[in-house]
Amino acid sequence: MVSSQFPIAGEPNRGRPILQTVQALATMATVSVLSPVASYPGWARPRSYFFRPAVSDACTDLAVAHAPYPALPLLTRGFNGLLCARTVAAALRRDRPEVVLAYWLYPDGYGAVRAARAAGIPVVGGARGSDIRVRDPLTRWLTRRMLRQADRLLTVSEDLRGIAVGRYGARPEATHTIPNGCDASLFHPRDRQAARDSLGVPADAELVLYVGRLVPGKGLHELFEAFAALRGQRPRLRLALVGDGPLRGELERRAAALDGDSVQLAGSHPATGVAEWMAAADLVTLPSHSEGHPNVLVEALACGRPVVATRVGGIPEVIDADCGVLVAPGDSAALATALSDVLDRPWDQGLLAGRFCRDWQQVARETLHACDMAIRGSAPVHARGVRPACVE
Repeated sequence: MVSSQFPIAGEPNRGRPILQTVQALATMATVSVLSPVASYPGWARPRSYFFRPAVSDACTDLAVAHAPYPALPLLTRGFNGLLCARTVAAALRRDRPEVVLAYWLYPDGYGAVRAARAAGIPVVGGARGSDIRVRDPLTRWLTRRMLRQADRLLTVSEDLRGIAVGRYGARPEATHTIPNGCDASLFHPRDRQAARDSLGVPADAELVLYVGRLVPGKGLHELFEAFAALRGQRPRLRLALVGDGPLRGELERRAAALDGDSVQLAGSHPATGVAEWMAAADLVTLPSHSEGHPNVLVEALACGRPVVATRVGGIPEVIDADCGVLVAPGDSAALATALSDVLDRPWDQGLLAGRFCRDWQQVARETLHACDMAIRGSAPVHARGVRPACVE
C-alpha cells in the first residue's frame, strides 16, 4: 500500500480511514505500507501545510516505511510523481508484491502506477476527495494520466466516482465505490454527562463540535461567524474544535475576541479522544467547501449525535433529514439557522446510531476483492446507488 496520508506526529488522525482499512486488510493478506513524505528544506516549507515529521510508531501492528523525497513548493510539483516513483520502485524490488494499492492520486498514485507498470505489477488506485478535485492544470493533467493507467480505481462516494469517470476519463467498468466504515467499539452511544465531566464541559452547555483539520476549506470562517451570531440568543452555546492545522493561530485569536471561554481549541486527539468529545457534544458540524466521504460524520451518527453539514461531495450520501440538516457551503447565516434548529429538535440517539453498521472488515473485504480482480484482470460489477448492507 502506498500513501502519504498516514498518521504523522501532531496529526494522529491523518489518513485514519486509510489506516483502518489497511489494518483490516492485514488480517486477510500480507500487507506492507510505504508512506512517501515530501521533505522540504526549512526555509521553503509551505505556509499552507502544517508540517510535522513522520512517525513510525503510530501503527505498530503494520510494517510501515516512511520514505522522504526532496521537494520544493511549486517548483517540483510536476516532478513529485517521478520522485515518488523512484521510492516506490525500490520498495517493489524489495517486497515483490502481487498488487499495489495506492491511496491519494498525485503524487502517490502517479508514482505507484509508473513504478508498478514498469515492474509488471497491477495497481489499484484510491481517490479520497481533494486529490481528485484538483485546481491547477498541471496536477490535473498528471492525475488524469494516473487514473487512465490504473488497473482499478476505488472511490469513497458515488460523487467522486462520477468525477473520476466524467472529468478524468476513468473507465466506468473499472471504477468502484467503497464507502468508509466505522469502528463501533469506539464510536457508539455513551453517557453525555460522564464525557462532559471528563472533559470539563459545563453540564448545561449546548456543545457544537467540529472534528478535522484546521484549514480554510473546512468552512471554519463561516462556522465562527455562525457561532458569533448565535451567542446572543443562546448564552449556553459552546464550540469545540478537535484537530490542528495552519489556521490554529488565527482561530485562537478569533476565539479570544469572543466573550468568556465559549470556544475551545482542543488540539489533535486519537480516535478514543474524538469519541469522547462526540459523546459530550449535542451535535457535530462539518461546514466544508468540498468533501469525499467524511468519516467524522459516520462516526458522529454512530455516537448518536445529529449533524449539521454542507451539501457537498459525498455528504448527502451520508446525511439526510432524519439525522441532520444540510446547508449550502459558504453561507454562515444558513449555517447558524441549521445549528439552532438541530439544537432545538429532540433526537433519539439509538435511532441515529442504528443508521450505519458497516465495519472496517467489510471495507477491507471489498478492497481485497478489487485487488484480486486487478490481479486477475477482470472487471468489477458496480451497483449504482445501492447503500452497503449491514454486516452482522
